[in-house]
Amino acid sequence: MGFTIAFIALQVTLACIAVYQFGLSLFGFMKHKARKRHEPQKSFAVLVAAHNEEQVVGALIENLKNLDYPKELYDIFVICDNCTDNTVQIVRSMGVKACVRSNYHLRGKGHAIEWMLKELWSMPRQYDAVVMFDADNLVNPDFLKLMNDDLCAGHKVIQGYLDTKNPGDSWVTAAYAITYWYCNRLWQLSRTNLNMSNFLGGTGMCFDSALLKDMGWGATSLVEDLEFSMRCVKRNIYPVLNYDAKVFDEKPVTFKASARQRLRWMQGHFNVARKYFFPLLWAGIKERNLTKFDAAIYSISVYNTLLGFLLIVLLWADMAIPAFNVFHSVYDYLPKWLVVVAATATLLQFPAAMMMEKVKSKKMYAHLLTLPFFLISWWPITFYAFFTQNNKTWSHTQHTRVVRIEEVQGK
Repeated sequence: MGFTIAFIALQVTLACIAVYQFGLSLFGFMKHKARKRHEPQKSFAVLVAAHNEEQVVGALIENLKNLDYPKELYDIFVICDNCTDNTVQIVRSMGVKACVRSNYHLRGKGHAIEWMLKELWSMPRQYDAVVMFDADNLVNPDFLKLMNDDLCAGHKVIQGYLDTKNPGDSWVTAAYAITYWYCNRLWQLSRTNLNMSNFLGGTGMCFDSALLKDMGWGATSLVEDLEFSMRCVKRNIYPVLNYDAKVFDEKPVTFKASARQRLRWMQGHFNVARKYFFPLLWAGIKERNLTKFDAAIYSISVYNTLLGFLLIVLLWADMAIPAFNVFHSVYDYLPKWLVVVAATATLLQFPAAMMMEKVKSKKMYAHLLTLPFFLISWWPITFYAFFTQNNKTWSHTQHTRVVRIEEVQGK
């Protein structure tokens, strides 16, 4: 009986967290508000993290050189991190600064950024802000104008709107695109509307230089974006989302490549959860600070996925072995109509987010049928990540073709 009570208590806890997130998501149905515009005045160091990116880096550099922002107010630096291909030569041929780093012991994007910032602070020219992209990105021409607006308004850490530049390549990239639209609208925008902290997404990020110098980067885990987000919230600095500043990120085409990428994310997420969950939770409770409490809940979401997977497996085993009959689902004690309503509301969030994001492609809506397979695959990936979370090896995503900003904007 005691074991059954504990099992149900765990289900109730996970259900409460799900209800909490669903409640927050409702605020994403509110329309986002454009911010006040300012004349260009802030200077930017635009950093591009690149490791063997000869296939795609040229398209991004071409894109960045043509941004609708005064050319004298920004410089582009490509961090050529342990490159063994022609990335360095391509960058230099396009008249952009190639910052070559060779350190095979401290590998990965977080370490590369840490190194680059030290180089940047020692340069004769200093910049008001630092913007970070990945080499496989593309960005709307007004990106720096929008970052300038937020910096002039006093914001210190800004995240752009993350979209997918190759959603139609496969059912996997379509799943990424749908989840991005969902997260932008019902995770990020909902927190913006509630004046809570947004979470960094690894690219399309802008930082006030004085803040970076004060804090230091210090985010060298496999999920440097999440780690820095937690450090900011802990210091009462809340990242904001600029909903109009579009960044297009290339996603893996095959399931195998996707699983490898998501495994890295989950491995890093476990490390961040161990480090920040309890400090943020205690601070949230002690200070009665909902934003810190929310950040703690977000940091622990990887454990929610893991425990949810284990609960499902145990319940399936219990049903498959009648004699076992130990575990009970909390849903057995709820009205059937309530369970149906909850499940329906959860499923409808994805098409609702797509409609609010004005997705017009019928093909994308058809991929809602394959989306559940992608979502369910997070369970075994997270389970495996739990046992390999001490792995710090960065896995590189291979790119197979070039996409330019004109193609993305024309979709």
